[in-house]
Amino acid sequence: MYQCSTLSVPLDYAKPDAKTIGIAVIRQAASDSHAGSLIINPGGPGASGVEFVATSASIFSQLTQHYDLVSFDPRGVGASAPIRCVTSQQLDTFVNTNPVPSTPAERALLVRQARTMADGCAAKNGDYLSHVSTIDEARDMDVLRAALGDKALTYYGASYGTYLGAKYAQLFPTRIRAMVLDGALNPNESLSQGNLIQAKGFQVDLDDFLAACVQSGSCPLGSTEADAHAGLEALKAQITAHPEKTVTGRVMGPGEFFEGLAAGLYSPDSWKDLWTVLGAVKQGNPAGLFLFADALTERHSDGSYSNLIESNLAINCVDRPAPHKVSTYVRLAAKFAQQAPDFGAAIEYGSLPCAFWHVPPVEKTHPVSAPGAPPILVIGTTRDPATPYVWAQALARQLKSAVLLTYDGDGHTAYIRHDSCVDDVVKSYVEDLQTPAAGTKCG
Repeated sequence: MYQCSTLSVPLDYAKPDAKTIGIAVIRQAASDSHAGSLIINPGGPGASGVEFVATSASIFSQLTQHYDLVSFDPRGVGASAPIRCVTSQQLDTFVNTNPVPSTPAERALLVRQARTMADGCAAKNGDYLSHVSTIDEARDMDVLRAALGDKALTYYGASYGTYLGAKYAQLFPTRIRAMVLDGALNPNESLSQGNLIQAKGFQVDLDDFLAACVQSGSCPLGSTEADAHAGLEALKAQITAHPEKTVTGRVMGPGEFFEGLAAGLYSPDSWKDLWTVLGAVKQGNPAGLFLFADALTERHSDGSYSNLIESNLAINCVDRPAPHKVSTYVRLAAKFAQQAPDFGAAIEYGSLPCAFWHVPPVEKTHPVSAPGAPPILVIGTTRDPATPYVWAQALARQLKSAVLLTYDGDGHTAYIRHDSCVDDVVKSYVEDLQTPAAGTKCG
């Protein structure tokens, strides 16, 4: 049973008595006596916390005996004054444009799509784009904490949710009771610096995926790891040269191929399905890979999209500095491709709309510092594609009170796996504020 409500917060915290916006909130009551609220953020930026709790609350069942489970759609996201920029048809084109242009014409198209997105966001949202930063979201979360009647925050953040948690710790270090940051981001990196680290993380996970495919004995990409790598490259080239059409008429090009491949790497549980659908693509049937791509971009079966893509860009472009010259993206994409051949260029070009963004970042890149904060639990997965382990190490160093828990494995974040070791550590920390010994590893 869920309760839903709307929290009123200032649009601009510099003008707290001026215009307000509504933040969508969801709560599941504790199953036993009430000790407080566990506020969660599932990631993104751009993911709906309301939808996540409505569909996945059972993930936190070990923690909700005495804690209400609470989440919200961050400002600009989902049902909280959502950022909208372009039509669904334009989003289809944006997603499916070749993310690794190899000709001047392809590069010009990618630049046009990036500019269209940035201009559309400015035209439809105006100055609101200046007020969807993670700093603003952290202030909203403190208003929510107070509205719930909690003297101090108990929080779990996954992926981007760790960046939100870190910014909350930066602003309100003494208002934290317990904070779990799972699959950490490193706040002390520019957007492009982070893109390179993430690309390397995906490359490592792709290598493990291809190795597992070969070891299965039924890998459609090749019978050795070298052959599987070559088979994947040949398949990408095939899709780029000759986009494939489903029976419904939907066409898969290089953009959605990239999104589908990346989506399938988030969880090792999906790897068998991923190599199966790659085999189907090889035979001319891309339908299965569309399911992976659509899960990552939140494209619905009717062709519409959530506002994940638009809000993700809006938040990223105001959170951290990014290059403003197209030539810089071209240079960095080539450089990153040398270090992460399958992901480096595409991930860097993915930030290209920020080159044309109409409002500046709200902060310069800097390490977070949370003097006076209680122990904070940072969790890093050693071969996490989306939030590489080095980020967890970096965040734990920046937050002086942090304790790092290591999960040895592939895939994105750790707690959602229901690994008994990770579960026990998180439960002891959230309920009893017991932190693990330094150097603790699970997996």
